[in-house]
Amino acid sequence: MKEMNFKPFSRGSEIIQQQSRLAKSIARWTEAMPLLDTPIKSLTLIRSEQLIEKSSYIQEPSVCFIAQGAKEVMLGNQKFCYDRNHFLIASVDLPVTARLTKASRSEPYLGLVLRLDQQDIAQLLIDQDFPKLARLQDNCGMAVSSVSEQLLNSFERLIELLNEPESIPILAPLLQREITYRLLISEQGALLRQIALAGSRSNQISRAIAWLKSNYSKVLRIEDLASLSGMSTSTFHHHFRSLTAMSPLQYQKWLRLHEARRLMLTERQDAATASFQVGYESPSQFSREYSRLFGAPPLRDVKNLLKDKETSLQST
Repeated sequence: MKEMNFKPFSRGSEIIQQQSRLAKSIARWTEAMPLLDTPIKSLTLIRSEQLIEKSSYIQEPSVCFIAQGAKEVMLGNQKFCYDRNHFLIASVDLPVTARLTKASRSEPYLGLVLRLDQQDIAQLLIDQDFPKLARLQDNCGMAVSSVSEQLLNSFERLIELLNEPESIPILAPLLQREITYRLLISEQGALLRQIALAGSRSNQISRAIAWLKSNYSKVLRIEDLASLSGMSTSTFHHHFRSLTAMSPLQYQKWLRLHEARRLMLTERQDAATASFQVGYESPSQFSREYSRLFGAPPLRDVKNLLKDKETSLQST
């Protein structure tokens, strides 16, 4: 297993104060709503007072920031660990499994997710004279980096805008543009630039990912996806796996199984109905692959999820 971990290091008093203010702001806004989609476009605040052992989801193109606590994210066999001194960045939609490694009632996990827009990144690249990349490399679509005082300050001012709802339409886009700029000039700038640059391998793979997300229930023809991406089949396979840590078929399967789980959990569909709706022709195959991914057959897994949800509601 490849581990992308962080190295502990000391911080100055000013940045510690910034982190403390940011944690207090997130704690205040999430006191009644642990998962808060804010009035600011693309910004979500998160709170958890207990460790979460396993949660799987699509990590959208975004920057993920922790004000208090710590988290571990698995992408394929790669592990990404981050805390309040480090942020996680994802450049494309990535299927991940995550767990909180530091959270409690006295010191809850407090974090935020700011989703990134490929067009905004491309426009900033047009407006600013960034140095050309030496070469377009095959990179994983996820990375962990150290938080700078400037980036922390930008996040702090963005959250402060929640106190001025009338100013959000004007000032939030400016602050989001500032955050995008700071990410582009950071050590992970090349990761974002390759997604936005037309003709780059990462940009071409992102088109295939968008197609898979919209058409996961359809029969997958690798040749068609490769053609959509402007690559040969072998080249497409190589670059898709480099970016997502999965093959296109594994990615489609992951999307199908998670959508089936959602249908059973939120729309109360039975396993057979959900499996057919997401594109499976064999209920037995669906059950095997579902158990392999989630650790239990569909019926038992959904019952456990509903039970956990009820317990969580009772404790709040």
